[in-house]
Amino acid sequence: MNLRSLPDRKPFLTAALALVTLAALAAVAISAEPRAKDLFGARKLPAVAPAQSFGFYSKGCFTGGVALPMEGPGWEVMRPSRNRRWGHPAMIALIEKLARDAQADGWPGLLVGDVSQPRGGPMMTGHASHQIGLDADIWLTPMPKRPLSMAQRESMSATLMVDEKTHLVKDALWTPAHTRLLKRAASYPEVERILVNPGIKKKLCDTVTGDRSWLRKVRPFWGHDYHFHMRIGCQPGSPFCKAQETTPDDDGCGKPLAWWFTEEPWRPNKNPDAPKARDLMTMANLPKQCLDVVNAPDAPSLEAVTYHGGAAAAVAVAEPQPSEPAETISSGNAAMPSAASAFAPTPKIGIPLPRPRPGN
Repeated sequence: MNLRSLPDRKPFLTAALALVTLAALAAVAISAEPRAKDLFGARKLPAVAPAQSFGFYSKGCFTGGVALPMEGPGWEVMRPSRNRRWGHPAMIALIEKLARDAQADGWPGLLVGDVSQPRGGPMMTGHASHQIGLDADIWLTPMPKRPLSMAQRESMSATLMVDEKTHLVKDALWTPAHTRLLKRAASYPEVERILVNPGIKKKLCDTVTGDRSWLRKVRPFWGHDYHFHMRIGCQPGSPFCKAQETTPDDDGCGKPLAWWFTEEPWRPNKNPDAPKARDLMTMANLPKQCLDVVNAPDAPSLEAVTYHGGAAAAVAVAEPQPSEPAETISSGNAAMPSAASAFAPTPKIGIPLPRPRPGN
């Protein structure tokens, strides 16, 4: 329609201008809303509160975090400048326990990658999960005999265990000690999942003899070719933590694993430039408690909240919160997340449905 043919164009022009103005104001309001990753990434110390996880592994936060010491008997923290050596006390205690047990099994020591930020939440780069203090990455590179300098911890490359073309483990690199390390990590009852590259899962399926029950916890996923991802379940005292569905009882070496060695999982992402969830999340996307978490006072000092075998300083105790039933994430194909991420269960295999690939 030509506005010039109308008897009076002013009402239409005024209305159009008002719509444009409202749209512009809405855009400004949206762009002005701070991203959750910026707020959580800026906090250098944990919140002063009891240890408690809020939300899901890929959408949440936590209080009462403690830091894994930079080094200890059987471990060293890698990439320290990221400030991601924080976790729920149960996770940090478990890392130290794994370091001791793995050394007894013959592993030289753990190189510990990312755990969580001091208060969790979405990270500036990298992971979709690791947001509630219950995830940790452990390198598959053994700890060297000589202590690493801080510069070496920042720059040293991990060993890629999988051939990128065949998606199979490089046999020259894999040792029985790698298998023992994964078995030890999976042996702990609080560990619910060990995420590894599909090639590593296949190597375990092809070589593990005797007790194979622990293999059900070892789940294949994109990436994870130089480290494994250890996840523990929601801890007591965290009624607002959302649990992940339990893994199947079988060893996971059948059709679900075979799917990873077809063409479908490795097809290029059709929309590689789509923004990651962490780039869009605002505080409104996280559990309501996370606003209080990100604004809570800092712990008194780094040393006060560094874990030393349970001797981390006690922090202020908040009022207990009413309990809620734990929520689970369904593993059915129809309920899979819109973008692949480390919290997704291995897809059920009949005719697998295409789904986006992770960007990193």
